[in-house]
Amino acid sequence: MASLDSTPQAVPGLPGAAVTAAKQIPPAAVARLTLYLRALNTLLAEGVERVSSESLAEASGVSSATLRKDLSHVGSYGTRGVGYEVQYLSRHIAAALGLTHDWKVAIVGAGNLGKALARYGGFESRGFDVVAIFDADQMVVGNEVGWLRVSDVADLETVLHRTGANMVVLALPASVAQDICDRVVAAGVRSVLSFAPIMLQVPEGVNLRKVDMATELQILAYHAQRAQAPGQTA
Repeated sequence: MASLDSTPQAVPGLPGAAVTAAKQIPPAAVARLTLYLRALNTLLAEGVERVSSESLAEASGVSSATLRKDLSHVGSYGTRGVGYEVQYLSRHIAAALGLTHDWKVAIVGAGNLGKALARYGGFESRGFDVVAIFDADQMVVGNEVGWLRVSDVADLETVLHRTGANMVVLALPASVAQDICDRVVAAGVRSVLSFAPIMLQVPEGVNLRKVDMATELQILAYHAQRAQAPGQTA
């Protein structure tokens, strides 16, 4: 499976961006950069122009040292006693994460999860345009989900090419997920996010992310049990 490390692109006017584009950012740092970007966008919405590393770290749930180290990967070091310019840093992180590109997302599976994802308004504000949704159920095909009309999964390749989708979300049962994933990859899509409860196989050059809610709940249960007072049972 291909590495999921970010390969950021240079953004004109952002010092250090060209250097950053040539190096990989550690996966854990990439995950935290998304937290910093969310916090910065909240500050922008509130009209805040500058923020200290301490305040940004607190808003993101990390230490100041971790934040400064992560931001050094994108060539941003702030100014002592002044902090970071919020809009500038937001643009800088967005560039490092590849969010200055045109990302078009297709969702395969128009069940409850797929429909909820298609209707989620937060994608567009973060640079992701949901352009298609598919299903195999002929009772569902043709129905409207938000502003989209559900396409027949039999037409998957045609619609992916027509819409220019370059990311696909799989909201499918395990029994069909690998077959659909293979078709998506064969159609030229190289970024796949799967909610299917199965380990999918993809060739080199394809980035696959898996979201397993049951696993995450099990991890939460483990930590909740450890946090209980002595003598209590899970």
